[in-house]
Amino acid sequence: MAAVAPIAPIGAHPLLVLLLQLGVLLTLAVLLGRLAVRLGWPAVAGELCAGVLVGPSVLGALSPGPAGWLFPHNVEQVHMLDAVGQLGVLLLVGVSGSHLDFTLVRKQGTTAARVSAAGLLLPLGLGVGLGLLLPASLLAPHSSRTTFAAFLGVAMCVSAIPVIAKTLLDMNLLHRDIGQLTMTAGMLDDAVGWLLLSVVTAMATTGVSGANVVRSVASLAAVVLLAALAGRLLVGRVYRWAERNGGTGTVVGITAVLVLLSAAGTQALGLEPIFGAFVCGVTVTATGAVSPLLLAPLRTVTLSVLAPVFIASAGLRMDLTALAHPTVALMALTALLVAVAGKFGGAYLGARTSRLGRWEALALGAGMNARGVVQVVIAMVGLRLHVLDSATYTVIVLVAVVTSLMAPPVLRFAMARIDLTPMEQLRRTAQFGSAAPEKQTV
Repeated sequence: MAAVAPIAPIGAHPLLVLLLQLGVLLTLAVLLGRLAVRLGWPAVAGELCAGVLVGPSVLGALSPGPAGWLFPHNVEQVHMLDAVGQLGVLLLVGVSGSHLDFTLVRKQGTTAARVSAAGLLLPLGLGVGLGLLLPASLLAPHSSRTTFAAFLGVAMCVSAIPVIAKTLLDMNLLHRDIGQLTMTAGMLDDAVGWLLLSVVTAMATTGVSGANVVRSVASLAAVVLLAALAGRLLVGRVYRWAERNGGTGTVVGITAVLVLLSAAGTQALGLEPIFGAFVCGVTVTATGAVSPLLLAPLRTVTLSVLAPVFIASAGLRMDLTALAHPTVALMALTALLVAVAGKFGGAYLGARTSRLGRWEALALGAGMNARGVVQVVIAMVGLRLHVLDSATYTVIVLVAVVTSLMAPPVLRFAMARIDLTPMEQLRRTAQFGSAAPEKQTV
């Protein structure tokens, strides 16, 4: 038998281009992310702008030669960059899932459930309605109207725990009752959002039918049940072995392995791999198998290196020149109004029906309205599945950026009118120590 020749490694030129792509994107993402934070905005806004600057919107329009060399329209080259981005987003979602605090969910369950339900159902319905009414010219080729509408509804109804948490922390509001309630309702939104995304993904890949939807929901239930039962036993044993045989480094490596294998498992079931990563992250901390402190190195690398590369590569796919078309510009404005009215309005109504004051409800609506990186992830999934085209993708990412930028000033305005309670003072002291500032930094 003739020996099979080994596959040649990546060529010198493709490797050079990939390294330059990663270096340029990460440099711009870090610099613009820091600038955004200094301006009081979430870092994700600057990181997205990094991709926009070197994408077709700016560099591609002003200097197509260098832009075409650095980011060529070559399938293999694009897929290599995508692979790095996919690693980043799966670990990002896994890390986000590990922040789900079930103690907090149980404590504020009733109020958080009302806020979350209203903040999910209203924008979901408005988003689906918008998807059904948009002109056919805005749909991706061969995309089902029903799938597109369902996908748009999911994109409109999500919140972004990473952006919410970072915004509240930067503004010294995480110890406030509204900050805690916003986090809890956002956690519930995140969990339901990934469930809905997996259902819509199945609709896009297997077709829209009652049998396929039922099969997808059954697969989702099986994954959650497996994580709740078998996952608890397996994860505990794996982490006890890891802590005995290498400490923090082994724990970090095992966590990355579990997230990636869980993502592969849901991908094999025809679900979205992001859902598997999220369930894995939740399972890891919910079982008490590992202390969140041991995951700090993974969190640092993911949030500082891999996630910015993914977010910048998402911005790279935005084509703001599409907004020059009146139809696309009108869709962008309409989608933004629907997103804000649905999420902000839904959370506000949910808070008011829970007998919270108007300023508390306003602050809660502002926090829940931030879509941030979660909506960017959903937009990337839609582009990958050919549910969205370049124009609709750009619109959804723009909504994510604008709603995230809206949160800090509205929170600052509302929280300045809410007095600090003795319980919040105790919580602040517990979190920051006796050196905590006398007033919240808003």
